[in-house]
Amino acid sequence: MRRRKKTIIAICLFLMGLLGLVGCGSPSSDYADNLQDNKTESSLVYESSMELQYAENFTVDYYEGGYTMLTTTVDGQRFLIVPENKDIPENLEKDIVVLQRPMKDLYLVASAVMDMFSELDGLDAITFSGQKVENWYVEEAKEAMENGDMLYAGKYSKPDYELLVSEGCTLAIENRMISHSPEVIEKLEDFGIPVMIEYSSYESHPLGRVEWIKFFGALLGKEEEAEQIFEEQTAILDRVSADEKTEQTVAFFFVTSNGLVQVRQSSDYVPKMIELAGGKYIFENLGDSETKRSTMNMQVEEFYNGAKDADFLIYNSSIDGGVSSMEELLDKCEFLEDFKAVQEGNVWCTTNDMYQQSLAIGYLIEDIHAILLGEGEDNMHYLFRLE
Repeated sequence: MRRRKKTIIAICLFLMGLLGLVGCGSPSSDYADNLQDNKTESSLVYESSMELQYAENFTVDYYEGGYTMLTTTVDGQRFLIVPENKDIPENLEKDIVVLQRPMKDLYLVASAVMDMFSELDGLDAITFSGQKVENWYVEEAKEAMENGDMLYAGKYSKPDYELLVSEGCTLAIENRMISHSPEVIEKLEDFGIPVMIEYSSYESHPLGRVEWIKFFGALLGKEEEAEQIFEEQTAILDRVSADEKTEQTVAFFFVTSNGLVQVRQSSDYVPKMIELAGGKYIFENLGDSETKRSTMNMQVEEFYNGAKDADFLIYNSSIDGGVSSMEELLDKCEFLEDFKAVQEGNVWCTTNDMYQQSLAIGYLIEDIHAILLGEGEDNMHYLFRLE
């Protein structure tokens, strides 16, 4: 009976969306009814703001009574987090999205955030996934989907609107890829599902990305847990920074299906990780930092000329599934045979799960630091040597 009722609701909302009868940006269904019933005349009284060390693209402000305002500064989105069983202030500005704890029925499309929810013990807040079960490297997410506690609701550009509406989705958490499908944002909001975009990839410092765990910790009301997890990563950076810098150079790359070589722009977080680890990214002043792009493609000849004498090569396996041996790598790109790093046996590969592990940045810096110093090969987290 419950399923039939939800299906009817979904059909009605779909028709209302087509007719323009569903208000943009306002939560709908039972969730919206609860928000409306809890409105009060009280006003927000500011108390303090969260201190951030590296992150520049969000803020967290606290108000009397346990209210929290999350702001993503790139787009100015604001989300008022209302404590459980607390009233919702009236006279809020229209652009503020109201979310009430406990957080539940979230649609998580930003895959790099899943490990944050997992580490915060917050997976019970996520009902819908933008990845299929076989595409998850976060074991807790994979198990949740296998158990039916988390449902596949379509990728970012093609969500399952009927499922999201009928099962009461309260918030869609997207990454910046959603900017390529603005019509999806509009339609989700037409169905009363607010959209939150995480901009951790815009952070200039690698640990700025990690510090987004504080943003999601504030969303879930788990700030202390988030602070502890973040401090573990900063402690790693403190350890590797205590050593002297080396002059050894590193090329980080991937060979595309059409034979181009994809490298990181010099302003990207990976070159900065190499620098923090004590090395130097082989390509200086590459790309345009204003574009906010992480990567760029170059012809084989250009890569050969720029990276032939690099001390270390790191192959990015998280895109194509990677390689397991030097033979496989040379089959993909025979031109590497003349490279200094190949001849000296200093070619490494990332594990496939790197991009789904936002909290791995500290450990990856530690891995790079270890290979630069020629130590710790048996204790790697996200790198392995190609033999």
